[in-house]
Amino acid sequence: MKYISTRGNSPAKTFTEILLGGLAPDGGLYLPEHYPQVTRAELDAWRNLSYADLAFEVLSKFATDIPVDDLRAIISKTYTAEVYCNGRADSNAADVTPLRKVTDGVYILELSNGPTLAFKDMAMQLLGNLFEYALAKDHAELNILGATSGDTGSAAEYAMRGKRGIRVFMLSPNGKMSSFQRAQMYSLQDPNIFNIAVNGMFDDAQDLVKAVSNDHAYKAAHKIGTVNSINWGRVSAQIVYYFKGYFAATKSNDEQVAFSVPSGNFGNICAGHIARMMGLPIGQLILATNENDVLDEFFRTGVYRPRGTAHTYETSSPSMDISKASNFERFVFDLVGRDGAKVREFWSKVDAGAAPDAAAFTIKGTDYWHALPKFHFSSGKSTHEDRLKTIREMWEEYGVMVDTHTADGLKVGLEQRRPSLPLICLETALPAKFEETIVEALGRQPERPAALEGIEDLPQRCVKMDADVAILKAFISANVPA
Repeated sequence: MKYISTRGNSPAKTFTEILLGGLAPDGGLYLPEHYPQVTRAELDAWRNLSYADLAFEVLSKFATDIPVDDLRAIISKTYTAEVYCNGRADSNAADVTPLRKVTDGVYILELSNGPTLAFKDMAMQLLGNLFEYALAKDHAELNILGATSGDTGSAAEYAMRGKRGIRVFMLSPNGKMSSFQRAQMYSLQDPNIFNIAVNGMFDDAQDLVKAVSNDHAYKAAHKIGTVNSINWGRVSAQIVYYFKGYFAATKSNDEQVAFSVPSGNFGNICAGHIARMMGLPIGQLILATNENDVLDEFFRTGVYRPRGTAHTYETSSPSMDISKASNFERFVFDLVGRDGAKVREFWSKVDAGAAPDAAAFTIKGTDYWHALPKFHFSSGKSTHEDRLKTIREMWEEYGVMVDTHTADGLKVGLEQRRPSLPLICLETALPAKFEETIVEALGRQPERPAALEGIEDLPQRCVKMDADVAILKAFISANVPA
C-alpha cells in the first residue's frame, strides 16, 4: 500500500515513510492510492472480534510495510483494559468502546474512556507506540509539533510523555480552552513536553504548524513531525471504531446505520467517510458543527468559506472552534475524482487566505455538486442554547450526562437522521472536561475520575507566544539539542 498527496505533486510513499511526518512536500495530505475493500466474508468474520483484534484486521490493510507480528504486538499493547478504563465507573473496562443505548434506535459510542477522557486517545495511544517503534528501529529522534483546540494536545502529551527520543511542542489558543483542558496539558512537568499558548484562535496555531511543516529545510534539520489529524496514522486508527460501533449496533451486515459526528477539523468524520468507502454499510454520515459552521455551510450550499480569527466564535464546545478544517482537503480530493490539479486550484485560494465572508471556492452547479449525494453526508449546526437544551434532555429523560460536543452531535443527529436508520452518535469527551457548561445546564457538577480531582490546582507550565512563525522556530531551536 502506497500513499499519495491530495495535491498530486509528491512521490508515493509507504505507511512508515509518512508516519513520522505530516504534510506532503507539495503541501497536501497523504491518502492511500486506493481504499482497501472489505468483503462480506471479512465483515462476518470481524463482527465478534475484540477491539484489539479488529484494529489489527483494519490497520493491517493500511500499514502493509510493518511486519505482521510487529504490528499485532503494537496494537495489542495499545488497546487494553488498563489503558482504557479511566472513564465512567459503569463502563465495561474490557470493552474499549462500549455502545450505550439512549432509546430505541439511538446510541452513543463511548470513545472517551482513555487517559485524557477524550476520543483523541483512541488514535493517539496507538500513534505513540508506533512512533516509538519506528524511531527505535532507526535509532532516531523526533520533535512533534502540533496544534490543539482542546483535546488533541493532552491526548498527544499523555501518549508521548517519557517516550525515548520524542519531544512534544504543542500549540494551543491562549485562554480559549476549558480550565480542565488547560490543566490537563499545562500541569505536565515531563521534560520532553513543551506547552505553548498562542495569542489567537486554534486556526492561528494550526497555520503555524503548517508553516513550519512547509519549510522543508527547517523541518528536516529539526526532525519535525506531527500528531495532528493531518497525520495519516491518526485517521487510519480512527477508522477502527466505526467498524466496532457498527457491529455493536446491528445484528447482521445487511443493515445500514447513521453516524453523527461532532466535527471541527474534519478528521473524525473523515475516518467515517473512509470506512464507508471501504465497504462498511453506512447509510448516512451526519456532520455536526457548533456556531463555527463553515463545514455545514459547504454541505448545504456547496460554498467553502473559511473564516479568519476575527470571524471565528469562541463557544462552549471549544474543541470545534475551527474555521479552516485541515482534513476537509482529503474529502474534497475524493469528491473531485482524486484530481490533484483541481485540489491545488481550490487550495491556492484557501492557503492564500480568502477575505473573511468571501468564498474560497464553490462547487454549486458543477458536476462535483451533483456527485456530492453519493457520499451520503448530511449536516447541521448547534448553538449554545441548543447544547444546554440537549444536555438537560439527555439527563432528565434518559439519565445520561453528555459533554457539550457530544450534545452538538446528538442535536444535529436527531434532526438529520433518516428514520429507518439506527443513529450512532460518536462521544467526544467526558462531561468533566467542560464542567462550567454542565453546571450551567444541570446545576450540578459532573463526576470525574478520582485521579483527576483537583487537577486545576496543580502547578502549570506554559510559554505564551504571539502567532509568529519566526518566534516559534527560535523557541523550538533553543529546546532541541544540536
